Amino acid sequence: MSAAGTATAATATVVDIREQRTGRGPEPGADRGPVTRTPEPRPQRVRRAARALGLRLRSAPLTLVLLAGLWVLGAATGSLAHGPSERLLARTGVGLPTLSEGRLWTPFTSMFWCSGIGSYVFTSLLLLLVGPAAEHRLGRLRTVAVLVGGQLAGTVLGTAVVAVGSKLGEQWTASVSDQTAIGPGVGLFTLAGVLGYRLTVLWRRRLHLLVLLVPLVMTLYVGHLQSIQRFSAALVGLGAGALLSRGRPHLRSHRSSHTETRVLVALCLVAAAFGPLIASLYDNATGPFNTFSELYFSHRLSPEEVADFCALSAHDCARAHAVERIFDTPGRLMAALFPALLLVLAEGLRRGLRFAWRITVATELLWVALLGWLYLDAGPVTADLVQYFVEAMLLPLLTTVLLLATRQRFRLRLAGREVHRLGAVLGGAALVAAATYVGLGRAVAGQFEPGAGVRGLLHGLPAQFLPPAYNDLLPDYPIAVGPVARLLETYCGLAFWVVALGALLTAFRRPVVHTDAAAAARARALLTEHGGGTLSFITTWDGNHYWFDEDGRAAVAYRLLGTVALTTGDPFGEPEARARAVAGFARYCDARGWTPCFYSVTPQTRAAAGLLGWRSVQVAEDTVVALPELAFTGRKWQDIRTALNKAGKQGITAEWWAYHEAPLALKDQIRAISEEWVSEKGLPEMGFTLGGLEELDDPDVRVLVAVDEQRVVHGLTSWMPVYEDGVPVGWTLDFMRRRSDGFRGVNEFLIASAALGFKEEGARFLSLSGAPLARAGRDEEPTGLQRMLDWMGRVLEPVYGFRSLLAFKAKFQPEYRPMYMAYPDPAALPSITRAIGKAYLPHLTAAQGVRLMRRLSG
Repeated sequence: MSAAGTATAATATVVDIREQRTGRGPEPGADRGPVTRTPEPRPQRVRRAARALGLRLRSAPLTLVLLAGLWVLGAATGSLAHGPSERLLARTGVGLPTLSEGRLWTPFTSMFWCSGIGSYVFTSLLLLLVGPAAEHRLGRLRTVAVLVGGQLAGTVLGTAVVAVGSKLGEQWTASVSDQTAIGPGVGLFTLAGVLGYRLTVLWRRRLHLLVLLVPLVMTLYVGHLQSIQRFSAALVGLGAGALLSRGRPHLRSHRSSHTETRVLVALCLVAAAFGPLIASLYDNATGPFNTFSELYFSHRLSPEEVADFCALSAHDCARAHAVERIFDTPGRLMAALFPALLLVLAEGLRRGLRFAWRITVATELLWVALLGWLYLDAGPVTADLVQYFVEAMLLPLLTTVLLLATRQRFRLRLAGREVHRLGAVLGGAALVAAATYVGLGRAVAGQFEPGAGVRGLLHGLPAQFLPPAYNDLLPDYPIAVGPVARLLETYCGLAFWVVALGALLTAFRRPVVHTDAAAAARARALLTEHGGGTLSFITTWDGNHYWFDEDGRAAVAYRLLGTVALTTGDPFGEPEARARAVAGFARYCDARGWTPCFYSVTPQTRAAAGLLGWRSVQVAEDTVVALPELAFTGRKWQDIRTALNKAGKQGITAEWWAYHEAPLALKDQIRAISEEWVSEKGLPEMGFTLGGLEELDDPDVRVLVAVDEQRVVHGLTSWMPVYEDGVPVGWTLDFMRRRSDGFRGVNEFLIASAALGFKEEGARFLSLSGAPLARAGRDEEPTGLQRMLDWMGRVLEPVYGFRSLLAFKAKFQPEYRPMYMAYPDPAALPSITRAIGKAYLPHLTAAQGVRLMRRLSG
């Protein structure tokens, strides 16, 4: 099998190390390369998942007992369909009425019933999600204690909040002071909050956010006593979990990665979208944010509201009946326009798109402006009126603040061609919908009341593109009374929004490409055909600009930071054209007033720059392992043999995957391991020549994953191809992560396994990549600048460990190859230094800068 064929296959491979389990090293020539495995067929994967779920539930007897007891007790008391009877609720439910009558047992007994079939289903799903994990990670006794304790604390605290609010005259809490709540969901939210502290950083953040958001949204929009109790229980769970988990080192997390921050922000927007939808399911929702929820999600007019409009005038009556008719047609989908728009924008935010961020901010600000206009138009100012509008404005204002605070995480841009295509689709759809409504409406003017002229139909256009709830905020316009006019009224706006939301979602879901996609594709083709250095594949990463020589035979990838054009490695392309590209790129920069700087380049590029009179300094050390004669024999390979042997004894194998085709469970574990690594650092991820999760999602990048027999991922490495004549002849290590509580020698195991596999495929070498600010000892006398860089490497060692990384790579007996920075003028070094810092740490905040200085000074 060729190396190129293996690189594009979405198949798994494992290293057979059975001959190494004796504790002795393998005999020469006994090394075996990876064994290819084909992916499981879908039916087999479904059966495997079903078996895993069954085993998970069988290992959680407490969960099954609680679930069965809940349903059996509900059936025995006839409470499944509509909840417990009034008599049973008065004896077992918890609230101010029952507690004031001395029924102090109700905080405990409230957990044995639910308020109806919907509540039974929701509670059962929550129990199945939280219960097995809690039994496994907390233990059964502690799970019971947290569940019962959370039920007691949450119900008492939530009821106390209502009591205090009622005494202070708060209308919302006073309106629910006579309610009695029932259901074990209160304790389950406490259990989920405590459980989150036993999960990985990734899932701890996500679970804690959901534990807060779900009851908070229910409280703010529905506002019932049970929602308040659940939110109180969530706070109790988070506080109790923090106390129980004090002293655990893995909990000292600081900062989420860019990808995870986007996910969390998107979840907040999803919660804002679902709040009004959830409130619409309740006839008596009284939450503070429900005051203007109809502007988010339009409700059908009640007969009383229609009668009120009809009492005003005949035209208002006709408009009210027109709005009422919409809910009997597919046009009722327009009622959920804003939640649908927010959900689509949440997907764009999840993918880190600046375009989606801008639309979301504009939407929230427009919402604030609309509420402000309604407030100014509301008449005499009263205390209740001010309270209503303040509560209504809180959500869009808080969302806007969140988006502004995280704006640096949304830097990915849609390609210019994609933006133009999207603009053409949206503009064309709006034009067609408007022209259809006005043109056909004029042709059937008699089917409108009063008769429709062009001006009147233009006045009616906003009503076609807005949800029904906005109808009474718009000026008078002709009302459809005939069949064709009603079709126009129903489908023109709906058709536009179906096209618009579909186009937005499609654009957001497409892979993000370079801003100059054509140049990026041309550069990749040149690299694949002719190759470059061991680091040249990083020129394909996003954020690069490209310069091509006049003949298109060589190229330079660079990043423009201020006035410094910082290259991403060596020139690449035809070998004889690469040296000339140095001078050509220098002239290109000089014509634009930029300072060129070739960074992390080989001695060949350094020599070409030296002919121009440039200075140079070593900035990294590449480590290259020759593969044709590789054999892990002898004392110097003892650590590598030990890692292979231990992996075999523990049932750990290595598998090749193309990241974008890997199973969801595998990718989720990879994200969790990476998030844990970033969080433990407390400092931002470095970029530029160091890849992250986003760089894994390339079809030419191969990901090697170490998994055990339970499919738990212990570590992973990613490998970038080094091309020559269109095929990979070597591979360069990029991404390397390990699970903190996993197999200790997993990195050695993965690199050794990759070396065996690449050797079998016929590759000539693998590069363990350059270690920045670290170098092997040489006899040459260092310059003053070199000594300063060596000092920086020592200072940064406690933070990023570059020298430790170089020492780790020494286990593989590599050939050391220096990598240089070449620059034209020593006077430009301050600006070059700032550019390099900005390239590696583009998202460094002031707080992180202070934290970094403290760690360096400590």
